[in-house]
Amino acid sequence: MPRICVYCGSSDGERPVYAAAARQLAELLVRSGYELVYGGADKGIMGVIANAVLQLGGKAHGVIPTALHDKEIAHQGLTELHVVSSMHERKSMMAVLSDGFIALPGGFGTLEEIVEILTWGQLQFHDKPCGLLNVDGYFNSLLDYLDHAVEEGFLRAENRAMLLCDGSAAGLLQQFAQYSPPRVEKWTS
Repeated sequence: MPRICVYCGSSDGERPVYAAAARQLAELLVRSGYELVYGGADKGIMGVIANAVLQLGGKAHGVIPTALHDKEIAHQGLTELHVVSSMHERKSMMAVLSDGFIALPGGFGTLEEIVEILTWGQLQFHDKPCGLLNVDGYFNSLLDYLDHAVEEGFLRAENRAMLLCDGSAAGLLQQFAQYSPPRVEKWTS
């Protein structure tokens, strides 16, 4: 069964719309036959999406470093919980377990994870779709920055197009189904 990795916050955020979007994404994933891969915590938006997937009869696979597991933030009711030694191992395992990657609103960790997996795609280490669920325009400033990076010659338009984006989970998953990775040689002019 295909799996979607969801990067998201271990906080709830300031507005209920973020948790609502996580529940809607969970419902669509389960209904569409996807399993969830995520960071393994039971807190914040991470806990919301995992709990929703499980309540709907879906499968949720968590990957959490020992240091966070030992702080008792690991979700104890998952289909499968992988406890790994480091954040690097966590991200690598999440990448291997997943067929696509979605970022929900979050902070530094969420941003770092989606940017790293995009970079791996740019370097052709994988050809899996990556996207932002742009809840109420949460990622608009990031998208503006990426467009600016293209204008300034630091990011190729073909690579910028690798980051899919939609305000709805259904729209984003539809883009995932149609995704075809660019084949741009990184080191050519």
